[in-house]
Amino acid sequence: MADMPLRILIVDDEQNIRKTLALYLETEGYLVSAVSNYEDALAQNARHAFDLAFVDLRLGTRSGLDLIPALLASSPWLKIVVITAYASFDTAVEAVKRGATDYIPKPFTPAQVKLAVDKASELRSLEQRVDALQADLSSIRPEVDFTSAHPAMQRTLELAKQVAGSESILLLTGENGTGKSVLARAVHAWSPRAGKPFAEISCPSLSAELLESELFGHVKGAFSGAVRDNPGRIAALENGTLFLDEIGDLPPSIQPKLLRFIQEREYERLGDHITRKADVRIIAATNTDLEKAVQEHRFREDLYYRLNVIQIQIPPLRERPDDIAPLAIRLLGFFSRSNHRPAQRFTDEALNALRHYPWPGNVRELRNVVERASILCQSEFIGIEYLPQKVMAAPAYAEPGDMVSLDHLEEMHIRRVLAATKSLQEAADILGIDQTTLWRRRKQYNI
Repeated sequence: MADMPLRILIVDDEQNIRKTLALYLETEGYLVSAVSNYEDALAQNARHAFDLAFVDLRLGTRSGLDLIPALLASSPWLKIVVITAYASFDTAVEAVKRGATDYIPKPFTPAQVKLAVDKASELRSLEQRVDALQADLSSIRPEVDFTSAHPAMQRTLELAKQVAGSESILLLTGENGTGKSVLARAVHAWSPRAGKPFAEISCPSLSAELLESELFGHVKGAFSGAVRDNPGRIAALENGTLFLDEIGDLPPSIQPKLLRFIQEREYERLGDHITRKADVRIIAATNTDLEKAVQEHRFREDLYYRLNVIQIQIPPLRERPDDIAPLAIRLLGFFSRSNHRPAQRFTDEALNALRHYPWPGNVRELRNVVERASILCQSEFIGIEYLPQKVMAAPAYAEPGDMVSLDHLEEMHIRRVLAATKSLQEAADILGIDQTTLWRRRKQYNI
């Protein structure tokens, strides 16, 4: 898949140089902005996330050397190539000290420009790949294997792969622990943005002010503790993907700002008035009913409709019981290796217990149970005794037509409904009984 084109800023007070260099770079397929002075350079850099800047050392009465740290203060990833007709070893050293990555003299040739661009592009790409690898290493996810025998899960994965190549916003829905963040990373990896950065932000994890700063950035002094400028995640993710987890908990004060960014690709840093632009794909996820949140005026209706362009529902683990054993076996292989154990296997009894447990915590809970068993068991075979008591005690499910009593079928059905619902009232409504009757049944079956 094709990489996103570099965005390049040219800063030179000579009109012919600006025009000639811009024409050449645009012909090569780059996105180019050209300005003639120090102030316009800062203004352009504030509005767009440039990857590379060509900076003349003499800009009227101002020095290009002074512009280098000023550009890097708000765009620390920027690669700067100094261009000048007054080349000397001392100025080259000084430019590098201030943050420049390369240096070419005037008059320069197209070959020199191409070499400088190629070097800067390679360095920028390498940094982004390192950032992506560090993010992956900080959160190892062995459950990234989405192999599934369940039709609903297969449809989910087919839809995710189909829309990965588009620029559409995705809304991932499903219970906690079903793997929404894992699927978001997979969509990024399947997309044309795969070589660019990916970042995840949990909306409930920060206060409204800190979350806004994390997303959009802030300037020094914007709030108590803001001792330096912060570009924000959106600026750092140019051409990449931002995953907003638990979007239903996004503070009301930030919702209109996110809506504006989605619609216009524009935003302002906290404490600043400069309008900036960025090209970042948004993937959001929620385990709550956003339509209900809209009705209760906790979530903006217009933001909901902008987020809900393509919704992908991830089914809970209990609805695809045939996936439990294969997933548990794959997870066990991962943890056996990471814990330096010989190859481990579940006994049939342990696998049977895993299949019959309703997994209210979904894949995340299964992952924790398997990791625990792998650590506790010192032998090759992991028996049922290494599983948590609640998993060991889960009764075997029965289906209509099995040679079991009606009471046993009723117990199994009530257990499944309780595991799949969020409240006793909801469970009672589905079962067609009142809460008092449900209470008696739970007492009868020791649920």
